[in-house]
Amino acid sequence: MTIEDKRHLRSILTRQKLLEAAKEVFLQEGFQKATISQMIKKANIGYGTAYVHFEGKEDLLIVLMEDVMERFYEIAEISFLPKSKQEAEEIIYKQAHAFLTMAEAERAMMQVFEQAIGVSSFISDKWKAIREKFIQRISKDISFAQQNGLARAELNHKIVGRGWFFTNEMYLWEIVRNEHHASVEDVAKTITSVYTTGLYL
Repeated sequence: MTIEDKRHLRSILTRQKLLEAAKEVFLQEGFQKATISQMIKKANIGYGTAYVHFEGKEDLLIVLMEDVMERFYEIAEISFLPKSKQEAEEIIYKQAHAFLTMAEAERAMMQVFEQAIGVSSFISDKWKAIREKFIQRISKDISFAQQNGLARAELNHKIVGRGWFFTNEMYLWEIVRNEHHASVEDVAKTITSVYTTGLYL
């Protein structure tokens, strides 16, 4: 291993150490009370080294947010090539159910994200970008269904995609806040049924 390789590896490990420390501090303190000083201290690295990797706590949270939301996005990326309305409904239900189950599994970190979205325009803009990525993917699936004669062609796939994501997002935040009054199964089944009945032929 060359000196350059060793430096690169050390840099990756330092960055990872700082992210792990940041996650612990965010979960313990919440977004507003958490400081980058606490994270640097917990990671046991120098201030100068830390600032080579991240400008501040918002930078750290963005990376943690991208990591969590990438796992959500894997659900949206599930292959969508239905041959019937029933098949489409089954896939959509699985996606909605997996999405809301993930919200339960990631509740603690999602609570930190929600706090940050409310007070940081930087984090809020990042969330909007993540949201648009989901909407584009959903719109693509709707367009596929329309082109294959499964869904109502007169509907604007972008508007429908936006509406479907916002429905899921509303229940995601209810789960994160512990405000949901029904099981994930009931919510996923109900919203999928309403959505597919309105969209599919």
